[in-house]
Amino acid sequence: MSGWSVPTPAAPAAAPVVPPTLQVEGLSVRFGGHLAVSDVSLAVRPGRISGLIGPTGAGKTTTFNAICGVTTPTSGRVLLEGDDISRLGTHQRARRGIGRTFQRLEVFSSLSVADNVRVGQEIRAGWSRRRRPAPQFLAAGAGADPEGIGPADEVDLIVDRLGLAPVADVPVGSLPTGQARKVELGRALAARPRVLLLDEPASGLDDLESEDLGRLLGDLATAGLGVLLVEHDVALVMRVCADLSVLNFGQLIASGTPEEVQSNRAVLDAYLGGGGDEASAAAAAVAAGVEVGPGDPGALR
Repeated sequence: MSGWSVPTPAAPAAAPVVPPTLQVEGLSVRFGGHLAVSDVSLAVRPGRISGLIGPTGAGKTTTFNAICGVTTPTSGRVLLEGDDISRLGTHQRARRGIGRTFQRLEVFSSLSVADNVRVGQEIRAGWSRRRRPAPQFLAAGAGADPEGIGPADEVDLIVDRLGLAPVADVPVGSLPTGQARKVELGRALAARPRVLLLDEPASGLDDLESEDLGRLLGDLATAGLGVLLVEHDVALVMRVCADLSVLNFGQLIASGTPEEVQSNRAVLDAYLGGGGDEASAAAAAVAAGVEVGPGDPGALR
């Protein structure tokens, strides 16, 4: 066997890196002398749920506002599918494919559930005359051909997919907050966004509703939608997010997988500081990956 060489096995091919749908580069926002957001960079890729977490006042909603064009950043860039949209207005960014729900519930309370969803659809129809196939997550859930789903069917499918069919004709103002938040999500989906920014969508939901929301977000991601999630429900965040960015006092203090963030000392200190046995126990629980509910001592606020 002398003179024979054993061939070296070929290295496995690296998995292709999917370009981000949404990319934020060096974003800073200043209000007078207050630097609300400082040099924040993050990316949201298609088919993934990315989380943006932090305590109250950390700058999460301000970051959302800067991405959507509601707030003008002091510096930095916002790119959608590689195009710099930093100078576009809010309505232009929405037309490009940025969808959003709000921390403070924004619905048409006098309209029915179905009509609220229909508003999102009609707004999209106002800027896009070309009919496109229905989103895959709706078609797949209904076992239907995306090309064969008409506008009326699409509204019904969104309402049904959100578990709101029994109250489809009920004015939203008479619904509990948890259901009204689902209506707001449905309206955003009706505009067919390329990336969806959700600001505390689980606020007002009970545990079962939160689990249903997590499954829905997973379905949206599986169908290819990129999602950026701001949420204080730690169990939901850790369950559905592929990666997390953590803000504190407007600065990005950590980023990585949920497991990496859970064990990051800076994150534990920022959210669970203050000492005491309860805080120490909560910090140990989070580091160990134990679910810490919003009502538990030391939960992320």
